[in-house]
Amino acid sequence: MNTTAFAHRSRRALFALLAAAATTLATAAPLPTDSIYQLAVPLTDQDGRSFALDSRRGQPMLVSMFYTSCQFVCPMLIDAMRDTTAKLNETERARLNVLMVSFDPARDSVAVLKKTADERALDTRHWSLARTEAGPTRKLAAVLGIQYRAIAGGDYNHTTALILIDAEGRIVGRSTKLGNADPAFVKLVRATLQGAPR
Repeated sequence: MNTTAFAHRSRRALFALLAAAATTLATAAPLPTDSIYQLAVPLTDQDGRSFALDSRRGQPMLVSMFYTSCQFVCPMLIDAMRDTTAKLNETERARLNVLMVSFDPARDSVAVLKKTADERALDTRHWSLARTEAGPTRKLAAVLGIQYRAIAGGDYNHTTALILIDAEGRIVGRSTKLGNADPAFVKLVRATLQGAPR
């Protein structure tokens, strides 16, 4: 076999291998039946980027729901999320996403979410404040076990919880401690990160 024919055959073999690898990557393993990623929720973050909830698959995530005009409980919820991540080392923080979804889409526009992220100095490399329409908001809240209802004056009565999701979207645990980090919950976050694919 001459050199040119060998080179062509080798190139074809390489392309075949690359195509097979691409097909394998494109055919991800099916989601667990208890994964929140089974729910189709289109989201938009504070920078106007659109993404699907299941695009966060592959890394553990802290998730909660809030509304930006809340004056008391929701700021404490953000503080609890921030203090929880602050207890992790730099490598652990880099592998954990934080997602907070508004249940007040009528008032929490992208611009309002951006203002809140800036005012709270959130690290938007890992934090997302997001919104979706009313229907998907209700569905996500139900899956997460978060209850809310509008009350007079534009406020909401709502459940406050930090919810830990594993890399496949399964709920691993939750904490209702506000303000400061819950030591037992931080320990659970660490253990989940250690068990996640790198």
